[in-house]
Amino acid sequence: MPRNRIAQYRVSLIALCALALPALAGVSSERLARVDEFLDTYVDEQKIPGAVLQITHDGRTVYHRAAGFRDREAKAPMQPDTVFRIASMSKAVVSTAVLMLQERGALLVTQPAGDFLPEYAATRVAIAGDDRGYEVVDAARPITIRDLLTHTAGVGYGDGPAAEQWQAAGIQHWYFGHRDEPIRETVRRIGGLPMDAHPGERWVYGYNTDILGAIVEVASGTPLDRYLEAEIFAPLGMTDTSFYLPPAKADRLAVVYSRTPEGDLVLPDASTPFHGQGHYVAGPRRSFSGGAGLLSTTADYTRFLEAIRNGGGPILSRKSVELMTTDNLGDIASTFPGGGFGLGFGTVSNPGSRGLPGTVGEFYWGGAYHTSYWVDPVES
Repeated sequence: MPRNRIAQYRVSLIALCALALPALAGVSSERLARVDEFLDTYVDEQKIPGAVLQITHDGRTVYHRAAGFRDREAKAPMQPDTVFRIASMSKAVVSTAVLMLQERGALLVTQPAGDFLPEYAATRVAIAGDDRGYEVVDAARPITIRDLLTHTAGVGYGDGPAAEQWQAAGIQHWYFGHRDEPIRETVRRIGGLPMDAHPGERWVYGYNTDILGAIVEVASGTPLDRYLEAEIFAPLGMTDTSFYLPPAKADRLAVVYSRTPEGDLVLPDASTPFHGQGHYVAGPRRSFSGGAGLLSTTADYTRFLEAIRNGGGPILSRKSVELMTTDNLGDIASTFPGGGFGLGFGTVSNPGSRGLPGTVGEFYWGGAYHTSYWVDPVES
């Protein structure tokens, strides 16, 4: 495992499916010992407060270890069942829900988003000018569900040319855990704001999957939290995955740390989006952010990844999985060396261009709180 992949994590969940392990023995104990060394070194050098790493091969867990602290101030050790805020790793789960609804005939990914959310029937785009100003024009075409799945809808995180309009509307960052309103209301306001690009013009990472979460609610007639629980979490045995944490599990939640310019790990300032950790336990429990709101464990998320790796059963068909894990960007310039983006997953098409060990067909993603996963279906 490249050293720089671990160095970036502050509080880290890393769910890896299928590393290239020796075929004869199945698992190299010597190589796994190197992983132990990396984890311990980064904790000892205070590059990270703690981490949990899980590796599966041939459908079985071959490594699952916790290192360091879940809460450094309280001297609470990291445990294998520590719960993490997985942030953008929520996106793959909600994207899967969308494909499930397509299989059931409730929607088509080629449909306009406006068929479900009227405020997206005709959106606007902010075009930056030379003087740091901008003009607002009508979008060249309607946003489709597929645009949202691939992050080519032009929907950013409110930091584009019209950033002040997004801030005035109360859409300042991707942290929604504190909001005392349904995600449908937040998404309604987003639809009235100028986007960063025309649909299909370029890859823009943003609130796309939060919008998809609202579409899931409309298409299914069920709140997003209940839909995911009934259709994904329960069938896969994901008992520790949810948008808000039951109070009885509060002492399992990992603290999110920030890093000072000098490199020290500290609790984040109250003004930052990292601060609202308590909202996930004692918050309003009304804002189900499909783009960044889920909590999970390595074991739970690995169950989800294993289902996708194995062709989707029992939640999704093999053909839908193939579509999700294949680059869908087409002629749109990719921002990913050696790969692209599917329907909810980053994809690898050229490991050489990427410059990291891997396989054509690998898919991956991560979250803002430095949770990450990699899945290599070929070497599994």
